[in-house]
Amino acid sequence: MVEYKDTLLMPKTDFPMRGNLPANEPKMQEKWDGMNINQLQLERTKGRPEFMLHDGPPYANGDIHIGHALNKVLKDMITRHRSMTGYYVEYVPGWDTHGLPIEQALTNKGVKRKEMSIAEFRQLCEEYAYEQIDNQRAQFRRLGVRGDWENPYITLKPAFEARQIEVFGRMAEKGYIYKGLKPVYWSPSSESALAEAEIEYKDVKSPSIYVSFAIKDAKGVVPADAKFIIWTTTPWTLPANLGISVNPEFVYAVVETATKKFIIAKELVETVATTLGWETYEVVQEVKGEALDRIVAQHPFYDRDSLVMVGEHVTAEAGTGCVHTAPGHGEDDYQVSKLYGLPILSPVDNSGCYTDEAPGFEGVFYNDANKLITEKLAEVGALEKLDFFTHSYPHDWRTKKPVIYRATPQWFASVDAFRDELLAAVKETEFTPAWGETRLYNMIRDRGDWVISRQRAWGVPIPIFYAENGEPIITPETIAHISKLFREHGSNIWFQKTAKELLPEGFTHAGSPNGEFTKENDIMDVWFDSGSSHQGVLVERGMKYPADLYLEGSDQHRGWFNSSLITSVAINGYAPYKGLLTHGFVLDGEGRKMSKSLGNTIVPQKVMDQYGADILRLWVASVDYTSDVRISMDMLKQVSEVYRKIRNTFRFLHGNVADFNPEADRVAYADLREMDQYVYMRLQDVLKTVRAAYDRYDFAAVYHAVNNFVAVELSSFYLDIAKDVVYIEGYDNKDRRAMQTVIYDTLLTLVKVMTPIIPHTTDEMWSYLHEQGVVEEDSVQLTDFPEVVEQANYDALRTKWTQIIEVRDDVLKALEEARNAKTIGKSLEAKVTVYAKDTIATLLQDANIDFAQLAIVSAFEVSTEEAPAHALTLEHVAIVVEKATGEKCERCWSISETVGANEAHPTVCSRCASVVENYYA
Repeated sequence: MVEYKDTLLMPKTDFPMRGNLPANEPKMQEKWDGMNINQLQLERTKGRPEFMLHDGPPYANGDIHIGHALNKVLKDMITRHRSMTGYYVEYVPGWDTHGLPIEQALTNKGVKRKEMSIAEFRQLCEEYAYEQIDNQRAQFRRLGVRGDWENPYITLKPAFEARQIEVFGRMAEKGYIYKGLKPVYWSPSSESALAEAEIEYKDVKSPSIYVSFAIKDAKGVVPADAKFIIWTTTPWTLPANLGISVNPEFVYAVVETATKKFIIAKELVETVATTLGWETYEVVQEVKGEALDRIVAQHPFYDRDSLVMVGEHVTAEAGTGCVHTAPGHGEDDYQVSKLYGLPILSPVDNSGCYTDEAPGFEGVFYNDANKLITEKLAEVGALEKLDFFTHSYPHDWRTKKPVIYRATPQWFASVDAFRDELLAAVKETEFTPAWGETRLYNMIRDRGDWVISRQRAWGVPIPIFYAENGEPIITPETIAHISKLFREHGSNIWFQKTAKELLPEGFTHAGSPNGEFTKENDIMDVWFDSGSSHQGVLVERGMKYPADLYLEGSDQHRGWFNSSLITSVAINGYAPYKGLLTHGFVLDGEGRKMSKSLGNTIVPQKVMDQYGADILRLWVASVDYTSDVRISMDMLKQVSEVYRKIRNTFRFLHGNVADFNPEADRVAYADLREMDQYVYMRLQDVLKTVRAAYDRYDFAAVYHAVNNFVAVELSSFYLDIAKDVVYIEGYDNKDRRAMQTVIYDTLLTLVKVMTPIIPHTTDEMWSYLHEQGVVEEDSVQLTDFPEVVEQANYDALRTKWTQIIEVRDDVLKALEEARNAKTIGKSLEAKVTVYAKDTIATLLQDANIDFAQLAIVSAFEVSTEEAPAHALTLEHVAIVVEKATGEKCERCWSISETVGANEAHPTVCSRCASVVENYYA
């Protein structure tokens, strides 16, 4: 007796329904390592145009966080896509390894820096950096990121440091490097100068004081007994006051109160009167700001002049229009004081304590002095008002403690000298998203010169010598020699040798008649390290320069993008990148910043342990990364549902081509049925959409296009219908082979286009196709995306089948209502009669289309008559659903009046009887 269920061609696949990614992904990665997959894909694409995505180096300290994962997965999706679409892509990951955090980490571990030489301490820093690199490298690789992990670039490597010295030397040769005494951001907690990129802002409570300065020499312009009033929120800078700035264009008023006369900007009189509580006052004189120039005031508590100066930087937005000027503690103060020839006084030491240049406050920490100075001002009668307010204030991004503006001798890279070239380079760069251009342009336009020296031990030394007379020595000869030494021995040699030993043999200089030299003790800003990577990596390794793309978080407009631009334009005249792509920050599910104190962090390793890397990667693809993005375990659960749908679609597609040989069994497009042609066309639509989206780095568009295609065209339409053909018909039935052709092409297309996003899963699927013998390559990563295939009938197909599917949707609604009314159970129990007119009726009477099969019903009729009253009227047609007449076929489960017609097979319909007789006799 025939077991009819055994004659069905059910799906056959060993590809498991459950991915078990946490356990299986590491095995897949071991397989890739054994194959040396990165090298194989480089060999395969050799000779193609090069696409260079240059990796911005994360800092080698601690485990990776979710922002790191977002960044590295984005880069990996881009490099994987490009290597599968016609490019040679060499991805070299890198690490930033110098700087304060590593020094602090060692101190926290109990290392006593002052009990060892600088060279010994630096050796410990290097060892610690390599430990951190190994840890982070393992975590990045667990994400499935492909690259040259065995040969990454590391900023402490001798070859990298040698290139960095060359960059410094070429900038010096062009006159862009200089030493100056200027106010810079200074971190007392780090005891070092900081760059703008190392500053973050936090709210702090500060004193707000109004202080009066008596006039020593009024120059006959204003009454001698009048006083200037200044407003400041940094009382601690008053010991450094050398002047008062006024705006030359403002009108200033001499205001007489009940007891005193004050000079303030006219437009601020009412505000100041209210703030200081003047019950009665009168403006007794008005004078233009320029007329106040060089009046001499008296410092409130020191026997020192305070010179009145004019400057355009003075505004009327707050205060009194008279600005306390301390040239050693502010950029504008410095600039205006320089024009007037005032000295640069900064009576605060490296740790933020007053020196003996601030008599009465020696040794006091600057912030503690606010109260003492306010009390002193009150004592001498100069304090007109004391209040407190909360405002945003700069902090050291590493120690999280406040910074100050402090004038110290520092080495600078001039930005002003070639600012126009920098701005032109920004204009020539392609930005994603587009607003990045304005952001970077404004930052370059407004930034001051770059302070590049740091008073630390762990970093690349500033390669400058000093002659006996103090003259700095930076020559092409000394730079070339130091670069060579660093390449051979690393930068530690700077701290192991004397200046004379480090100089070229026989070096002489007019400033050192006795042949004695000293060397600079400061190191370079770490942003100079990473900012030189276009030379240390791209040029050093003979790679494409400028790079096609730099990709980092939006904070890098002021960081790596900025420093890289300055160094590249300085030495070569153009940007190191053709394109800049930025992503936002990762927030928790409620849109809050992640922090350990809030307990809302999501650790990539934990996500991979629970869900797998491909789920995390799919989440990256699903979000609009150009803005801040949210993540939570609930969101990842939703993404895992999408993953499950995609995975099970792969499984279903594969199961239905188990007996399909694409070379022998493929049906030509012209011979496909219309429905198959339509789905094939939609596959090409998706492919076209996906390829364009990848090209513009829009991974969310890829995610949605594939997800919608899987859910709508495949699961709810084609694959549902396919069961009636692929399961039921005989092996070589033409309709079956036609559907298998489309299913096979769909599987290969989806597997390839999803490889940049979920490579573990797609390579797992590929391994089954490889074992089956239908693909040659060992890995899907060693293939290219399919090209879009255009056919002449696509437009006609699209028009016709859009209408057909609309009618089908109406039929499915009618079937659902019939099920709810208990008229039918499964849809195959139904006979559907569609009442239609005109073009829709003509469409439904097409003899080449099996509408019963499309609707998955046993009988389908079209009527052009008026619909009966009990018909369900829907958007396009009216429909009557009733029970189909006949018996249920034991094999295909359809209801047919032909069941029993074949004596040999009395329990099946005539179609199934024919199949069984032909194939299973």
